[in-house]
Amino acid sequence: MEQDLLIQEITKAENDVHARKVLDTKYKKPLWREYLETAIIALVAALILRIFVVSAYRVSSESMADTLFEGDYIFVNKLAYDFGAEPSPGDIIVFKYPNNPNKEYIKRIVAVGADIVQIADKVVYVNEEVAAIPTESKNTDGRIIPGDLSFRDNFGPYEVPFDQYFVLGDNRDDSRDSRFWGSVPKENIIGKAVFVYWSWEPGEAPGWEFPYIVETVQWIGYGLFNFPSQTRWERLGTSL
Repeated sequence: MEQDLLIQEITKAENDVHARKVLDTKYKKPLWREYLETAIIALVAALILRIFVVSAYRVSSESMADTLFEGDYIFVNKLAYDFGAEPSPGDIIVFKYPNNPNKEYIKRIVAVGADIVQIADKVVYVNEEVAAIPTESKNTDGRIIPGDLSFRDNFGPYEVPFDQYFVLGDNRDDSRDSRFWGSVPKENIIGKAVFVYWSWEPGEAPGWEFPYIVETVQWIGYGLFNFPSQTRWERLGTSL
């Protein structure tokens, strides 16, 4: 009798193990589904970071040379001014262009609300004192243009409105900035530039003999072929 009970218990245990194996096999996620779920989670996390925390931008002009060059790729901290910190002179910011919010510009803050800005023969004054000059800023044109012809070299005096910021490009003679279209409202600021994460020497994709090769394939081939020579390795990780 005891032997029969023991055999029944062993048989029941074996059946339970078999049933669990069947259930595990039946409900185990296929490998492709695990990869898909991981990819979706990563994509959602990236979107959250992109929308709320940090954004990547490509510099498309030389207006900030020699701090930033065309072809630099930068990270921008979108939370830099959300927890009590205020934009201040010297900060490099990305913002919505006041005259067209669909465009985004990058410049350096020179003065803040209530400051008096004046430019005399290329020298920038803030509150009647010479403004700090960034190491990388430059003037490339030796000419001095009178203020009645252009605001490039002679400007103001101008009082920056409250909660707005007067910005200039570091390439002072080749930048359209607050001298020409006014100051930047605080609500237009997207974030503060942090560092250069990639830098690519601008260039054109070479011509191809086969007209059926689409432009995307051209650029992929061009990028792979020129990757070592076109990458500006010395700029990677440059802090802003």
